[in-house]
Amino acid sequence: MDTARATADAPPARTSPLTLPVVLVGVVLVAMSISGTAVALPSIGEELGAAGSPLNWIVAGYNLAFAAMTLVAGAAADRLGRRRVFTLAALVFAGGFAATAASTSIVVADIARVVSGAGGAGIMAAGGALLASAYDGAARRRAFALMGTMAGVGIAIGPTLSGLLVSATGWRGGFIAFTAVALLVALGATRTRESRAEGGGTDPVGSALFVASLALLMFALLEGSTLGWTDPVVLATAVGGVLAMVAFGLVQKRAAAPVLTPALVANRPFLGWSTATLTTSIGFLGALVFLPTYLQAAAGLSPAEAGTAMLLLTAPVLVAPMAAAGLVDRGVSARLVIMASLVLVVAGNLWLTALDADNAVAVAAVPLLLIGVGMGASFGITDGQAMSLVPADTVGVAAGFLNTLRGAAEALVIAAFSASLGGLLTARLGDAERAASVSSGHLSPAGAATELDAFTWSWRTTQFGVAGLCLLLSVVVAILIYGRGEPSTRTT
Repeated sequence: MDTARATADAPPARTSPLTLPVVLVGVVLVAMSISGTAVALPSIGEELGAAGSPLNWIVAGYNLAFAAMTLVAGAAADRLGRRRVFTLAALVFAGGFAATAASTSIVVADIARVVSGAGGAGIMAAGGALLASAYDGAARRRAFALMGTMAGVGIAIGPTLSGLLVSATGWRGGFIAFTAVALLVALGATRTRESRAEGGGTDPVGSALFVASLALLMFALLEGSTLGWTDPVVLATAVGGVLAMVAFGLVQKRAAAPVLTPALVANRPFLGWSTATLTTSIGFLGALVFLPTYLQAAAGLSPAEAGTAMLLLTAPVLVAPMAAAGLVDRGVSARLVIMASLVLVVAGNLWLTALDADNAVAVAAVPLLLIGVGMGASFGITDGQAMSLVPADTVGVAAGFLNTLRGAAEALVIAAFSASLGGLLTARLGDAERAASVSSGHLSPAGAATELDAFTWSWRTTQFGVAGLCLLLSVVVAILIYGRGEPSTRTT
């Protein structure tokens, strides 16, 4: 590990002044696209005649592609060129958003969102690799703290901006705006300095197995509540996903240029910090994606009002990353900061189990703030701490791994949350079609009271599961980062 750190801390070549601003704008764009789309779901569903699983794929498909392709994009950035992959990813991102804006059916919109997610994966993975290769020491910590801050900016303004755009111009207007900005990011990226790892080679088999495993598991989770958990198709895809993931692990041990270096996963401190980012993402995403629909359906808020209310969750992510990084720079233990962040995320999710339709915003205010502060603080330190523990020639893979965990958490949480809501609503209402409509924010006038009670009960029950999972993972994080394997010089 001493050799790895020495390599990682070697002075980089001259950095282009455009590297940081171009990466940060790209990060803002991807973060906004993750947080803002949920506000538009009711409007998209109404115009395209979609509900339930097909509508949820608007968000889930994006996050699935993001999760599946981030690790692949990180490895490709190391070997093919970080600037090249970043620029291509921005173009793919723009194309996906343009196609979504022009879509006339939910199927086309879902496919276009998958394309956008793949582009977003490349922006995040190659962007993190560009920063890691361009900066070292305190400059690297500041760069990653800024990256976390700008991700917070995107997450914070995403729901509000999307809500305003949906109310003013319809949901298509927002997608067109994203297209234009992504094209500007791609143009700016052509002026940054290229970098790549020594050597070459790719791992097409490993990449295909990884993408297939996540896609199959995601499909099983999303469709299980609709088709039934014992449906042959659902069972087959779930088993196929598990087998593909096992095969992926075996292939990585023998591949000459693995998409995920086995030594990276064996690095306990790195894995601990990676698990921390996984945990905060799980605790954040359920509320981010599904609460806007509840606020509109149950509390009667407009899209703009729901987006504004979500600032309670997202605004803390604006300031917490730099605050957390500042604490670490002043000597506060990074391990202590991340454990405090995890406590806030767990507490906030437990508190959200008290959500009530009559006073939804008032009840949710404090827990949303707690989750937002916890998520923001983790943004400020997890990437920098984790990247300081890996060799310079694997920064793309490491950045891809971190963002894959975030993306996988987002994709699987959305799928699991959706499946839980749909399953619980079906059990309560006795009608799968009616349950899908309610979970999409459409309550029928005749049975609104019954449906509202079922919606609230399903939400609370699902939140208990999210809080419990975050608590369990927080214990795992503590074991990994407080283990004997982490040098004290890297935790303060």
